[in-house]
Amino acid sequence: MSFNNDDSRRGFGNDRKRHFGRTARPTFDEAKFNREHPDDEPAQRNERDNRSFGERAPERREFSQERRGGIGSQAHLRRDRDDFANRPSRFNSDRPSFGDRPKRFEGERNFGERREFDKSRANQENFVPAVGDADAAPQVAVGGIKEVEELLNKNPLQVHRVLFMHKSGNPKLYELQKLAKRAHVHVQQVDSKILDSYARPNHGVVALMNEKELLNWMDIREEFFNARDTGEKKLIAVATNIEDPRNLGACIRSSLALGVDILLLPAKGMCGITPSVARTSAGALEKLRICRPDNLEGAIGELKMAGYQILGLDADTETNLAGFEFADHVVLAVGGEDVGLPPFIKKQCDAILRIPMKPEAHSYNASVALSLGLYEYARLRIKA
Repeated sequence: MSFNNDDSRRGFGNDRKRHFGRTARPTFDEAKFNREHPDDEPAQRNERDNRSFGERAPERREFSQERRGGIGSQAHLRRDRDDFANRPSRFNSDRPSFGDRPKRFEGERNFGERREFDKSRANQENFVPAVGDADAAPQVAVGGIKEVEELLNKNPLQVHRVLFMHKSGNPKLYELQKLAKRAHVHVQQVDSKILDSYARPNHGVVALMNEKELLNWMDIREEFFNARDTGEKKLIAVATNIEDPRNLGACIRSSLALGVDILLLPAKGMCGITPSVARTSAGALEKLRICRPDNLEGAIGELKMAGYQILGLDADTETNLAGFEFADHVVLAVGGEDVGLPPFIKKQCDAILRIPMKPEAHSYNASVALSLGLYEYARLRIKA
Protein backbone atom coordinates (compact mmCIF):
# COMPACT_ATOMS: atom_id res chain seq x y z
CA MET A 1 0.00 0.00 0.00
CA SER A 2 1.34 3.38 -0.98
CA PHE A 3 0.54 6.75 0.50
CA ASN A 4 0.44 9.50 -2.06
CA ASN A 5 -0.17 13.11 -1.31
CA ASP A 6 -2.82 13.45 -4.02
CA ASP A 7 -4.92 16.50 -3.20
CA SER A 8 -7.06 16.05 -6.31
CA ARG A 9 -8.38 12.66 -5.12
CA ARG A 10 -9.63 14.20 -1.89
CA GLY A 11 -11.30 17.14 -3.56
CA PHE A 12 -8.61 19.70 -3.00
CA GLY A 13 -7.01 21.28 -5.98
CA ASN A 14 -4.20 23.72 -6.18
CA ASP A 15 -6.72 26.53 -6.45
CA ARG A 16 -8.56 25.36 -3.37
CA LYS A 17 -6.28 25.07 -0.39
CA ARG A 18 -7.74 23.81 2.84
CA HIS A 19 -7.22 25.89 5.99
CA PHE A 20 -7.53 23.94 9.22
CA GLY A 21 -9.08 26.21 11.83
CA ARG A 22 -7.97 29.38 10.08
CA THR A 23 -9.53 31.75 7.60
CA ALA A 24 -7.53 33.35 4.84
CA ARG A 25 -6.89 37.03 5.42
CA PRO A 26 -8.82 39.13 2.86
CA THR A 27 -6.95 41.63 0.74
CA PHE A 28 -7.60 45.20 1.81
CA ASP A 29 -8.82 47.50 -0.95
CA GLU A 30 -7.59 50.91 0.05
CA ALA A 31 -9.15 52.72 -2.92
CA LYS A 32 -12.60 51.30 -2.14
CA PHE A 33 -12.28 52.30 1.48
CA ASN A 34 -11.41 55.89 0.60
CA ARG A 35 -14.39 56.11 -1.78
CA GLU A 36 -16.83 54.85 0.83
CA HIS A 37 -15.36 56.93 3.64
CA PRO A 38 -14.43 60.35 2.34
CA ASP A 39 -12.70 62.74 4.68
CA ASP A 40 -15.23 64.96 6.40
CA GLU A 41 -15.44 67.06 9.51
CA PRO A 42 -14.98 65.35 12.90
CA ALA A 43 -18.52 66.26 14.04
CA GLN A 44 -20.06 64.66 10.89
CA ARG A 45 -17.93 61.54 11.36
CA ASN A 46 -19.01 61.18 14.97
CA GLU A 47 -22.64 61.60 14.02
CA ARG A 48 -22.34 58.94 11.33
CA ASP A 49 -20.53 56.52 13.63
CA ASN A 50 -23.06 57.01 16.43
CA ARG A 51 -25.89 56.33 13.97
CA SER A 52 -24.25 53.13 12.77
CA PHE A 53 -22.67 51.64 15.85
CA GLY A 54 -24.31 53.31 18.82
CA GLU A 55 -22.67 55.72 21.20
CA ARG A 56 -18.91 55.77 21.18
CA ALA A 57 -16.40 56.94 23.76
CA PRO A 58 -16.44 60.69 24.40
CA GLU A 59 -12.85 61.05 23.26
CA ARG A 60 -11.56 59.66 20.01
CA ARG A 61 -8.07 59.89 18.69
CA GLU A 62 -7.92 61.80 15.42
CA PHE A 63 -5.47 61.03 12.64
CA SER A 64 -4.39 63.48 10.03
CA GLN A 65 -4.57 62.67 6.34
CA GLU A 66 -0.78 62.31 6.14
CA ARG A 67 -0.56 59.96 9.08
CA ARG A 68 -3.58 57.82 8.36
CA GLY A 69 -2.79 56.79 4.78
CA GLY A 70 -5.39 54.02 4.94
CA ILE A 71 -6.14 51.45 7.59
CA GLY A 72 -4.61 48.64 5.54
CA SER A 73 -1.19 50.24 5.61
CA GLN A 74 0.85 50.21 8.81
CA ALA A 75 1.26 53.95 8.88
CA HIS A 76 -1.51 54.44 11.47
CA LEU A 77 0.43 52.27 13.96
CA ARG A 78 3.50 54.48 13.93
CA ARG A 79 3.83 57.57 16.05
CA ASP A 80 5.82 60.62 15.41
CA ARG A 81 8.78 61.12 17.67
CA ASP A 82 7.58 64.55 18.64
CA ASP A 83 4.18 63.18 19.62
CA PHE A 84 5.77 60.44 21.75
CA ALA A 85 8.01 62.94 23.51
CA ASN A 86 5.00 65.11 24.38
CA ARG A 87 3.17 62.29 26.16
CA PRO A 88 2.81 62.84 29.94
CA SER A 89 5.21 60.65 31.90
CA ARG A 90 3.80 58.56 34.75
CA PHE A 91 7.08 59.01 36.58
CA ASN A 92 6.76 62.78 36.91
CA SER A 93 6.78 63.41 40.66
CA ASP A 94 8.65 65.19 43.38
CA ARG A 95 10.94 62.21 43.94
CA PRO A 96 14.62 63.18 43.68
CA SER A 97 16.54 61.86 40.75
CA PHE A 98 19.37 59.43 41.22
CA GLY A 99 21.86 62.23 40.97
CA ASP A 100 20.12 64.21 43.74
CA ARG A 101 20.06 61.41 46.31
CA PRO A 102 22.36 61.87 49.31
CA LYS A 103 25.49 59.79 49.30
CA ARG A 104 25.88 57.11 51.95
CA PHE A 105 29.58 57.67 52.36
CA GLU A 106 31.00 61.15 52.51
CA GLY A 107 34.24 61.56 50.67
CA GLU A 108 36.20 58.91 48.89
CA ARG A 109 36.31 55.44 50.39
CA ASN A 110 39.48 53.42 50.17
CA PHE A 111 38.42 49.79 49.92
CA GLY A 112 41.95 48.63 50.60
CA GLU A 113 41.76 49.90 54.20
CA ARG A 114 40.24 47.78 57.01
CA ARG A 115 37.83 49.55 59.28
CA GLU A 116 38.50 49.12 62.99
CA PHE A 117 35.95 47.27 65.11
CA ASP A 118 33.75 49.57 67.15
CA LYS A 119 33.93 48.13 70.65
CA SER A 120 31.24 50.46 71.95
CA ARG A 121 28.66 48.71 69.78
CA ALA A 122 29.49 45.24 71.16
CA ASN A 123 27.85 45.67 74.53
CA GLN A 124 26.27 42.91 76.53
CA GLU A 125 22.77 43.94 75.53
CA ASN A 126 23.39 42.39 72.14
CA PHE A 127 23.65 38.91 73.67
CA VAL A 128 20.82 36.66 74.84
CA PRO A 129 21.42 35.39 78.38
CA ALA A 130 22.09 31.65 78.28
CA VAL A 131 19.75 30.68 81.12
CA GLY A 132 16.90 28.22 81.00
CA ASP A 133 14.50 30.10 83.27
CA ALA A 134 13.49 33.39 81.66
CA ASP A 135 11.63 34.55 84.79
CA ALA A 136 14.54 34.08 87.17
CA ALA A 137 17.80 35.89 87.68
CA PRO A 138 20.67 34.28 85.75
CA GLN A 139 22.97 31.81 87.43
CA VAL A 140 25.99 33.48 89.00
CA ALA A 141 28.91 33.21 86.58
CA VAL A 142 32.59 33.95 87.18
CA GLY A 143 34.87 34.48 84.19
CA GLY A 144 38.66 34.53 83.96
CA ILE A 145 41.47 32.00 84.31
CA LYS A 146 42.77 33.19 87.68
CA GLU A 147 39.30 33.62 89.15
CA VAL A 148 38.12 30.15 88.15
CA GLU A 149 41.36 28.57 89.34
CA GLU A 150 40.91 30.13 92.76
CA LEU A 151 37.34 28.83 92.99
CA LEU A 152 38.38 25.30 92.09
CA ASN A 153 41.12 25.34 94.72
CA LYS A 154 39.10 26.87 97.57
CA ASN A 155 35.37 26.22 96.92
CA PRO A 156 35.00 23.41 94.37
CA LEU A 157 31.69 22.24 95.85
CA GLN A 158 30.09 25.60 95.08
CA VAL A 159 31.00 25.35 91.40
CA HIS A 160 28.24 23.71 89.38
CA ARG A 161 30.21 23.31 86.16
CA VAL A 162 32.98 25.02 84.19
CA LEU A 163 32.60 26.12 80.57
CA PHE A 164 35.68 26.24 78.35
CA MET A 165 36.10 27.77 74.91
CA HIS A 166 36.01 25.08 72.26
CA LYS A 167 39.39 24.55 70.54
CA SER A 168 40.99 27.55 72.21
CA GLY A 169 44.56 26.27 71.88
CA ASN A 170 45.50 27.94 75.17
CA PRO A 171 47.69 25.65 77.36
CA LYS A 172 46.55 27.47 80.53
CA LEU A 173 42.96 26.47 79.81
CA TYR A 174 44.06 22.89 79.32
CA GLU A 175 45.71 22.83 82.75
CA LEU A 176 42.65 24.45 84.29
CA GLN A 177 40.44 21.77 82.78
CA LYS A 178 42.54 19.04 84.40
CA LEU A 179 42.20 20.84 87.74
CA ALA A 180 38.41 20.89 87.39
CA LYS A 181 38.30 17.16 86.66
CA ARG A 182 40.45 16.40 89.71
CA ALA A 183 37.93 18.39 91.77
CA HIS A 184 35.12 16.29 90.20
CA VAL A 185 33.52 19.37 88.65
CA HIS A 186 31.72 18.83 85.37
CA VAL A 187 33.37 20.57 82.40
CA GLN A 188 31.92 21.44 79.00
CA GLN A 189 33.32 22.79 75.72
CA VAL A 190 31.19 25.61 74.26
CA ASP A 191 31.39 28.36 71.67
CA SER A 192 32.88 31.70 72.61
CA LYS A 193 29.51 33.44 72.11
CA ILE A 194 28.01 31.34 74.89
CA LEU A 195 30.84 32.30 77.21
CA ASP A 196 30.28 35.98 76.39
CA SER A 197 26.58 35.61 77.21
CA TYR A 198 27.50 34.56 80.76
CA ALA A 199 30.44 36.79 81.67
CA ARG A 200 32.73 39.29 79.95
CA PRO A 201 35.70 39.33 79.94
CA ASN A 202 36.20 35.62 80.46
CA HIS A 203 39.55 34.71 78.77
CA GLY A 204 37.98 31.51 77.47
CA VAL A 205 36.59 30.06 80.72
CA VAL A 206 33.46 30.65 82.85
CA ALA A 207 32.45 28.94 86.11
CA LEU A 208 28.74 28.63 86.89
CA MET A 209 28.09 28.83 90.60
CA ASN A 210 25.57 27.20 92.93
CA GLU A 211 23.61 29.39 95.31
CA LYS A 212 24.85 27.22 98.17
CA GLU A 213 28.07 25.33 98.79
CA LEU A 214 27.29 21.63 98.81
CA LEU A 215 28.65 19.09 101.29
CA ASN A 216 31.46 16.61 100.71
CA TRP A 217 30.37 13.00 101.05
CA MET A 218 33.63 11.97 102.66
CA ASP A 219 32.96 14.41 105.52
CA ILE A 220 29.52 13.09 106.47
CA ARG A 221 29.30 9.43 105.46
CA GLU A 222 30.41 8.14 108.88
CA GLU A 223 27.31 9.70 110.40
CA PHE A 224 25.06 7.54 108.23
CA PHE A 225 27.18 4.41 108.59
CA ASN A 226 26.99 4.66 112.39
CA ALA A 227 23.21 5.16 112.39
CA ARG A 228 22.72 1.40 112.05
CA ASP A 229 24.63 0.81 115.28
CA THR A 230 22.89 3.59 117.23
CA GLY A 231 19.40 2.65 115.96
CA GLU A 232 18.77 6.16 114.64
CA LYS A 233 16.42 6.13 111.66
CA LYS A 234 17.76 7.79 108.53
CA LEU A 235 16.03 8.79 105.31
CA ILE A 236 18.17 9.76 102.31
CA ALA A 237 16.73 11.16 99.08
CA VAL A 238 18.49 10.99 95.71
CA ALA A 239 17.49 13.22 92.76
CA THR A 240 18.94 12.49 89.31
CA ASN A 241 18.43 13.73 85.74
CA ILE A 242 16.36 16.75 86.83
CA GLU A 243 16.92 19.67 84.47
CA ASP A 244 14.12 22.05 85.47
CA PRO A 245 15.26 24.36 88.31
CA ARG A 246 11.72 24.73 89.63
CA ASN A 247 11.37 20.96 89.75
CA LEU A 248 14.56 20.65 91.78
CA GLY A 249 13.43 23.45 94.09
CA ALA A 250 10.16 21.59 94.76
CA CYS A 251 12.14 18.41 95.54
CA ILE A 252 14.19 20.32 98.12
CA ARG A 253 11.08 21.79 99.71
CA SER A 254 9.32 18.40 99.98
CA SER A 255 12.48 16.73 101.31
CA LEU A 256 12.72 19.17 104.18
CA ALA A 257 9.02 18.91 104.98
CA LEU A 258 8.97 15.08 105.01
CA GLY A 259 12.01 14.50 107.17
CA VAL A 260 14.84 13.81 104.69
CA ASP A 261 18.20 13.85 106.46
CA ILE A 262 20.26 14.57 103.36
CA LEU A 263 19.68 15.01 99.60
CA LEU A 264 22.25 13.50 97.25
CA LEU A 265 22.84 15.00 93.78
CA PRO A 266 25.06 13.74 90.94
CA ALA A 267 28.10 15.68 89.77
CA LYS A 268 26.68 16.09 86.25
CA GLY A 269 23.46 15.68 84.31
CA MET A 270 21.55 18.07 86.57
CA CYS A 271 20.64 21.71 86.72
CA GLY A 272 22.59 23.72 89.25
CA ILE A 273 21.37 25.33 92.44
CA THR A 274 20.22 28.44 90.61
CA PRO A 275 18.29 31.45 91.94
CA SER A 276 15.16 29.82 90.54
CA VAL A 277 15.84 26.72 92.66
CA ALA A 278 16.30 28.88 95.75
CA ARG A 279 13.08 30.79 95.10
CA THR A 280 11.02 27.64 94.46
CA SER A 281 12.34 25.96 97.61
CA ALA A 282 10.77 28.78 99.67
CA GLY A 283 13.63 28.90 102.19
CA ALA A 284 14.18 25.14 102.41
CA LEU A 285 17.47 25.38 100.53
CA GLU A 286 19.23 26.96 103.50
CA LYS A 287 17.89 24.38 105.98
CA LEU A 288 18.30 21.11 104.07
CA ARG A 289 21.67 19.43 103.81
CA ILE A 290 22.63 18.75 100.20
CA CYS A 291 25.62 16.65 99.19
CA ARG A 292 27.30 16.04 95.84
CA PRO A 293 29.43 12.89 96.10
CA ASP A 294 32.39 12.60 93.76
CA ASN A 295 31.00 9.18 92.78
CA LEU A 296 27.25 8.85 93.39
CA GLU A 297 27.21 5.19 92.38
CA GLY A 298 29.95 4.43 94.89
CA ALA A 299 28.16 6.35 97.66
CA ILE A 300 24.94 4.38 97.12
CA GLY A 301 26.95 1.15 97.08
CA GLU A 302 28.49 2.03 100.45
CA LEU A 303 25.05 2.73 101.92
CA LYS A 304 23.78 -0.59 100.62
CA MET A 305 26.65 -2.39 102.28
CA ALA A 306 25.88 -0.50 105.50
CA GLY A 307 22.38 -2.03 105.55
CA TYR A 308 20.29 0.68 103.91
CA GLN A 309 17.25 -0.28 101.85
CA ILE A 310 17.77 1.13 98.34
CA LEU A 311 14.45 2.00 96.63
CA GLY A 312 13.67 3.63 93.32
CA LEU A 313 10.50 5.24 91.94
CA ASP A 314 9.63 4.23 88.39
CA ALA A 315 6.47 3.40 86.43
CA ASP A 316 7.99 0.32 84.79
CA THR A 317 7.37 -2.11 87.64
CA GLU A 318 4.59 -4.15 89.26
CA THR A 319 5.46 -3.34 92.87
CA ASN A 320 3.05 -0.79 94.27
CA LEU A 321 4.18 2.02 96.55
CA ALA A 322 0.98 1.84 98.60
CA GLY A 323 1.38 -0.63 101.47
CA PHE A 324 5.08 -1.29 100.84
CA GLU A 325 7.07 -2.33 103.93
CA PHE A 326 9.86 0.19 104.48
CA ALA A 327 12.95 -0.41 106.56
CA ASP A 328 14.17 2.07 109.16
CA HIS A 329 17.10 3.14 106.98
CA VAL A 330 16.03 4.00 103.46
CA VAL A 331 17.55 5.54 100.34
CA LEU A 332 14.77 6.71 98.00
CA ALA A 333 15.81 7.73 94.48
CA VAL A 334 13.85 9.51 91.74
CA GLY A 335 14.80 10.34 88.16
CA GLY A 336 13.71 12.87 85.56
CA GLU A 337 10.38 12.59 83.74
CA ASP A 338 11.98 11.82 80.38
CA VAL A 339 14.82 9.39 81.20
CA GLY A 340 13.80 8.11 84.63
CA LEU A 341 16.26 6.43 86.96
CA PRO A 342 19.79 5.91 85.61
CA PRO A 343 20.87 2.26 85.19
CA PHE A 344 23.60 2.45 87.84
CA ILE A 345 20.92 3.15 90.48
CA LYS A 346 18.42 0.63 89.16
CA LYS A 347 20.89 -2.23 89.43
CA GLN A 348 21.49 -1.46 93.12
CA CYS A 349 17.82 -1.11 94.10
CA ASP A 350 16.27 -3.64 96.46
CA ALA A 351 12.89 -2.71 94.99
CA ILE A 352 11.51 -0.36 92.36
CA LEU A 353 8.15 1.09 93.35
CA ARG A 354 5.28 2.22 91.17
CA ILE A 355 2.96 5.05 92.21
CA PRO A 356 -0.70 4.30 91.42
CA MET A 357 -2.22 6.49 88.72
CA LYS A 358 -4.97 6.44 86.12
CA PRO A 359 -4.16 4.79 82.77
CA GLU A 360 -4.77 8.08 80.94
CA ALA A 361 -1.85 9.74 82.75
CA HIS A 362 1.64 9.42 81.30
CA SER A 363 3.78 10.03 84.37
CA TYR A 364 4.15 12.08 87.51
CA ASN A 365 6.26 15.16 87.81
CA ALA A 366 9.62 14.24 89.41
CA SER A 367 9.05 16.44 92.44
CA VAL A 368 5.50 15.08 92.86
CA ALA A 369 6.74 11.50 92.62
CA LEU A 370 9.43 12.12 95.23
CA SER A 371 6.90 13.82 97.51
CA LEU A 372 4.49 10.87 97.30
CA GLY A 373 7.26 8.37 97.99
CA LEU A 374 8.59 10.34 100.95
CA TYR A 375 5.11 10.78 102.36
CA GLU A 376 4.38 7.05 102.23
CA TYR A 377 7.55 6.45 104.25
CA ALA A 378 7.03 9.33 106.70
CA ARG A 379 3.26 9.26 107.34
CA LEU A 380 3.63 6.82 110.26
CA ARG A 381 6.92 8.29 111.56
CA ILE A 382 6.18 12.01 111.73
CA LYS A 383 4.21 13.03 114.79
CA ALA A 384 1.24 15.26 114.07
